[in-house]
Amino acid sequence: MATFLARRIGMMVLTALCLTFIVFFLTNLPPNLEKLAKSEGNARMSDAQVESWLDRNGYNRPLAIRYGQWLGVVPYDHPAPDSGAQVRCRAVAEGEEPPTFCGVLQGYWGYSSVFKDTAGGIIAKRLAATGVLMFWVMLVMVPTALFLGVLAGMREGSRTDRTLSTFAISTTATPEYVSGVVFIVVFASSVVGLKWFKGTATSAIADGPTFENFTLPVLTMALYGMGYVARMTRASMAEVMTAQYIRTARLKGVSFPKIVLRHALRNALIAPFTVIMLQFPWLLTGVVIVETLFNYKGFGWLLVQAAGNNDIDLLLGCSVVAVFVVLITQLISDIGYVYLNPRIRVK
Repeated sequence: MATFLARRIGMMVLTALCLTFIVFFLTNLPPNLEKLAKSEGNARMSDAQVESWLDRNGYNRPLAIRYGQWLGVVPYDHPAPDSGAQVRCRAVAEGEEPPTFCGVLQGYWGYSSVFKDTAGGIIAKRLAATGVLMFWVMLVMVPTALFLGVLAGMREGSRTDRTLSTFAISTTATPEYVSGVVFIVVFASSVVGLKWFKGTATSAIADGPTFENFTLPVLTMALYGMGYVARMTRASMAEVMTAQYIRTARLKGVSFPKIVLRHALRNALIAPFTVIMLQFPWLLTGVVIVETLFNYKGFGWLLVQAAGNNDIDLLLGCSVVAVFVVLITQLISDIGYVYLNPRIRVK
C-alpha cells in the first residue's frame, strides 16, 4: 500500500503541474495581459504604454520563469519602490525585506485585481460557503439515490423498477439550469402563486443555511446527480441478486430482507462508491451554474467573477482548488475501492 500511495502521489503531483501550467498559459495570453494592464492602469493606454506596464511588472519575462515564480520555486525579483510597479508579497513589517520565494508553495496565491484582497483569503471564504452547500446536497442525494437504486435492483423488471428507472433517467437528462429555473418559477415566484421559498440563498453566508433559502439550490443539484447514482446502484444490485451465493442463501431458507442487507448490499455498493466519490468534482463545477442562478456567492460564483473580470491570480487560485479536489477524490476512491472489494490487491 505504501508503494502504491507513493506512486499515486507522484503521479498526482505531475498531473497537477501539467494542468496548472496549461491554465497559467491560457490566462497569460497577450490579449488577457493587455486587458489586465488597461484595467490596472488606464483604459486609454497606448500599445507602447501597455508594453511598458507589462515590462515593469514582469509580465514580459519567459513563461516558464513566471510560472515558477507563481509556483514559488523560482526567486522573485521585487521591483524598486520608486518604479511604480506592483510589489508581490509585500513585507509583513515596515522595513522588512520581501521574501525571495513568493508563490503558491509559500501560501501566497496572488492578489485579486477585482476584490482588492489576497486571492487565498477570498477563495477560502467562498469555498467554505460552497462546502456548506455541497454538504447538504450530498446528505440529500446519496441516501436517496442508494435507496431508490437498491429498491429497483431488488425487483428487476417489475413495475417498481421501471418507474424508478424512468424517474432516474428523467432527472439525469434535465440540466441544472433547466430544473433550477422550473423550481424558481413554480416555488419561489408569483407566476403560479406558490411563494414557498421567497428567501434568497445569499443570506445563508451570513445567517447560516435555512430551509427557505437552501431548499431549491440543494434540490436542483441533488436531483441531477441522484439519477446517475441510482441507476448505477440499480445495475449493481440487479447483478448481485443473480449471483450464485444469493441463490444458495434463498435455497437455505434465509429471509429476503436478510439476504439483501447481509449478503447483497455490501457487494452492490462497491461500484456506486466510486460514482459517489466522482460526484465531488462534478459538484464543484456544477455549483457554477447553480450559484449563479440562485445568486449564491460561493466558489462557483467566484469562478464566474474571476473569469468575467480577467482576474488572473484569482482564476489561477480557483484552478488549483479544482485540480486538488479532483485528484484527492480519485485517490480516496481508489483506496476505498480496495477496502470494499477484498478481491482487489494493491501491488
